[in-house]
Parts: sequence; structure tokens; C-alpha cells
Amino acid sequence: MSSSPGSRSRVLRLEILIESDEELAALEGALLAARATELSQMRRRGLRHELGYGSDTARETMNDEVDHAERRWTMLGRLLESLKAASDRDAR
Repeated sequence: MSSSPGSRSRVLRLEILIESDEELAALEGALLAARATELSQMRRRGLRHELGYGSDTARETMNDEVDHAERRWTMLGRLLESLKAASDRDAR
């Protein structure tokens, strides 16, 4: 996925207090569930678009919604990767 014109890459640093392995697992599970929801939305909207549901305007809106869901899915994936890397570093 390409960046929009004029946008720039940046790094966002977060600190989250995690008091137990169970909380870490709960956070990872919540992020995985959110990512699965976004994937489901992408597929559902994409299929509706492919099958030609709705008016031209509705299909444009569906296409935009698929793009937004894909961005959220990608960002949740990056967040999960960062969480895994951080928890692996902390385990050492």
C-alpha cells in the first residue's frame, strides 16, 4: 500500500503497563480479534463490490471502506509485530 502524496513516515512509541503474562495474552488476543474483524470487513465489502451490489455511489463508498479497513488491518498487524518484538526483548 502506498502513502498518500505529502505524507511522511513516522515512528510512534507507546508504553503500556502490563502486570502479568495473562494481561499480555489478553492484549494480543484483543488485537488479533480486531485484525480478524477488519479482514472480515474487507472481504465482505470487497465481495459486495465485486458482485455489483448497490448504486455506483454505494460501490464507490464500499471501495473506500475496503481501503480504510485494509489500512486498519495493516496497522493492527504492525502493532502485533511490535508487541511480539517488545515482549521477546523483555523476556531476555
